[in-house]
Amino acid sequence: MQCEVCGREIIGKPHRVIIEGAKVITCAECAKLGSDYWTPDAEAQKAKKTAVRPLRHVRPPIKDKVLPQSAPPLEGFEIVEGFGQVIRRAREKMGLTPEDLGKRIGEKESVIKKIENEKIMPDARLATKLEHALKIKLLVKPSEVDLDSSAVKTLRHERNVTLGEVVRLKDGKRGGEELEREQ
Repeated sequence: MQCEVCGREIIGKPHRVIIEGAKVITCAECAKLGSDYWTPDAEAQKAKKTAVRPLRHVRPPIKDKVLPQSAPPLEGFEIVEGFGQVIRRAREKMGLTPEDLGKRIGEKESVIKKIENEKIMPDARLATKLEHALKIKLLVKPSEVDLDSSAVKTLRHERNVTLGEVVRLKDGKRGGEELEREQ
């Protein structure tokens, strides 16, 4: 027999003590933690031994849908830049704590905090849960390089656009007129 408190093998006589309202069988060492002793009810034990339980028909377990263990990939989508700030702002706007949000979507508070700090990236399943709960958009189609009209004009002149020009165009530091003058 093992002690129900420490788990060690009980050597000698087991002690039946009450520890914080729970009736437990302990070793001599753990019995010191108890406040009172209890005795098993003799009539209840006899009734257990002599009681005839009716047989119940046991049904086979209902097979649930087998859910994949791994999260579905982000096929055709990517998470928005700065997703942690987006989630935090939306959560705060709704007046929720990380714990409240976690309860709503069935995740732990620590997971919500790690996502908000961008220590972990949410998978597709979690991202869609967050989108629905917070009414935000986290999953977007991968962005392609946006070429504005000046870059398209440059392409029509049969000159390829360099990576530096695309970056400058996106930053807005150089306009299309300057690119045409450089030719």
